Amino acid sequence: MPKTFYVTRRSFLQKCTLAAAATGLPLWFVQRELVAAEVAATTASPNDRPGVALIGCGGQGQGDAGNAARYGDIVAVCDVDQRHVDAAAQKFTKNGKTPAKYGDFRKLLERDDVHAVVQGTPDHWHTLINIAAAKAKKDVYGEKPLTLTIDEGRHVIQAVRENKIVFQTGTQQRSSHRFHLACELVRNGRLGKLQQVNVFVPAGIRGNHFQKVSVPPEFNYDFWLGQAPAAEYFTERCHANFRWWFDYSGGPVTDWGAHHNDIARWGIGLDGPVGVEARVITPPLPDGYTTPSEFEATLTWANGVTQIVKTTVDDTPYGGIVNENGQRNGVKFTGTDGWIWVNRDEITASDKQLLLTPLPDSAVKLEVSNDHMRNFFDCVRSRRDPIASVENGHRSASIGHLIIIALRTGRKLEWDPAKEVFTGDGASEANVHLARPQRAPYNYSFVG
Repeated sequence: MPKTFYVTRRSFLQKCTLAAAATGLPLWFVQRELVAAEVAATTASPNDRPGVALIGCGGQGQGDAGNAARYGDIVAVCDVDQRHVDAAAQKFTKNGKTPAKYGDFRKLLERDDVHAVVQGTPDHWHTLINIAAAKAKKDVYGEKPLTLTIDEGRHVIQAVRENKIVFQTGTQQRSSHRFHLACELVRNGRLGKLQQVNVFVPAGIRGNHFQKVSVPPEFNYDFWLGQAPAAEYFTERCHANFRWWFDYSGGPVTDWGAHHNDIARWGIGLDGPVGVEARVITPPLPDGYTTPSEFEATLTWANGVTQIVKTTVDDTPYGGIVNENGQRNGVKFTGTDGWIWVNRDEITASDKQLLLTPLPDSAVKLEVSNDHMRNFFDCVRSRRDPIASVENGHRSASIGHLIIIALRTGRKLEWDPAKEVFTGDGASEANVHLARPQRAPYNYSFVG
């Protein structure tokens, strides 16, 4: 055996051993994942750095753009709040070159040096910006959830496919080895027949009687409202607090729920459930945030699996009480032969051998990604679909939208995942919620 190969293989095994020790993942799985990811990855030259634009320059957007800056150059930034624009421009100034600043994303998308867009706006702006970027032939890394409604997802898929762009949904847990291992074991029958999936998400917050204040002069509030109804301004409505209002988001259902429901669906292996019912546990306060801070939902799937989604609470908004095994904020798969619990920090099982025993070579192998942002830029070069394609983003986001519709109607509903319509009792009332009115001029015509 040539010495160079021996050293390379020895280094690889050492890398795998260290990774397994650091993550708690079984060595067999780490070895396989690293090989698969390297085979799938593309090699970029130092000069192969696409121009990247950031639209939505708040904390999440800047974090995503910082991640993207490993693979491309931030050439432009855009936000309706000038303070956010200025902060992002300063952060991404490199070698004395400051990104161009915009208040209207449509103008930014006219730039020839923008090849990819990082989209970090509030949920109610995701759809129009994603469609506009697709029409401008820009590849998109779009924050979760993909859309505000189920109907919007159809429009986004059409725009992405018609314009042949690469689209990565920001459900980055698909690029986590822990979640990948859990879903792959479940899909291969390691737990026997899958019976139940429990999804635990942190509760939302409550608040009311907010004080009306003047709109800051550097903030284009009407543009920020976009398709949502006109509403008086107060600080608790905008920026990080947008997620607690149904006009702009879905509360805890589409916050952490967007991540964990994606993993639940990945493990179950079907496009969507066939039934949903939900109840509010802690309702919103009068004259305050409109999304319930605590809820519980039950979804039924065609293969007989029951999925239960519920909030967990303690004394902090993003905390979470533990489930029966002392675990919080994650996903638990339970089958006839045991259970697997997984979140961003750990993966455990009712029997360690469920994790430690390698799968056979003939096993179903799910797509591999070691790094969600790198996967996006690899696909920008190769033009293949990323691990969280637009269709996957839509189907997983739809789970949250179904829960919200069940919460708002108070009905037990039947769902046709192929036709994407409600059927049976309450269908006419529920189908009204598949789309929402869009305030002019911020409707589909706003982006051509």
